[in-house]
Order: sequence, then structure tokens, then C-alpha cells
Amino acid sequence: NIHSHSLNWTSLPPDNPRLPSLPCGCYGQAMVKIVEGREDGAGHSFAIAISRFNKPVSDGLLEGALHTLARSGVRDEDITVYWVPGAFELPMACRWLAETSRFEGVIALGAVIRGETHHYEHICHQATRGILDAGAATDVPIALGVLTCETAELARTRSAPGPDNKG
Repeated sequence: NIHSHSLNWTSLPPDNPRLPSLPCGCYGQAMVKIVEGREDGAGHSFAIAISRFNKPVSDGLLEGALHTLARSGVRDEDITVYWVPGAFELPMACRWLAETSRFEGVIALGAVIRGETHHYEHICHQATRGILDAGAATDVPIALGVLTCETAELARTRSAPGPDNKG
């Protein structure tokens, strides 16, 4: 969906660094194109790579993702769920799933909860960066649904049924 909106930049001073460069160096009316994805997933296939570590939280994220996909018209038979040991394994699983050409999108789900060591920072960084790299390398969209929480309570809240579920 492409929408055009008229924005009036005259209310911003000309030396404002946030002011976009407009054609002809003029200020005034500009037409901005806004591109939005459709929420219709009917006829598309998806893979979900999900971490077994922190399984109660992952289970909640999975329920949230399945609910969202169903609400978008994706049929159950067009969704395949792959469990991996932990968040560190998600990037490799996502890349492999994307490279199979069987799926039009991949969803990465899991939770990393801060503990008493620096392990949290390493896993969070490698998981998120690896998932980003997998999507860039394959040109298959990969949705990041990996929670990085300070406490188990925060992770449970973000994976509980309802509108705050991040799955």
C-alpha cells in the first residue's frame, strides 16, 4: 500500500538539521510516499525457529506468533515450527530455513534472561546480529521475536497471552 501525504515543512526554521532536503532547495509542500506492508498472509508459508531454553516463555511467544499468523490469514499447514536448543542456535537455524526456499518468511522466537555472568550480553549480541545477517544474506524476511529481559518476570509478562505478547 502506498499513500501520499502532504507535509508542511514551513513551520521548521530553514537551518533545522532535521529538515529533509527538498527538490529545488525550496521549503514548503512536499509529497511523501509511505509504504506499508499488508497484513494478509493467506497463501504464504512461514517457518518459526524457536529456542527450547526458557521453554515456558518460548511457549507463550509461540502461541502469540501462531495467533498473529492465523489472524493474518495464514493456514496451519503453511506454518512449520523448528525447535533449537537456545537463542545462540537461532541464527543458524533461521539461515538454513531461509535458504531452503520453502518459506517466504521466518520468525525467530526465544528469550534470553540476564543472569549473574556476562553470558547474557554475548548471547543477546550474537543472536540478534546473527539473525540480522541471516536475513541480509538470504533476502528472506526474518522477524526478530527474541526477548532480552533483565528478569524472568519481565519475560513472562511479555510472553503471556494478550496484546502485550511479543511473539
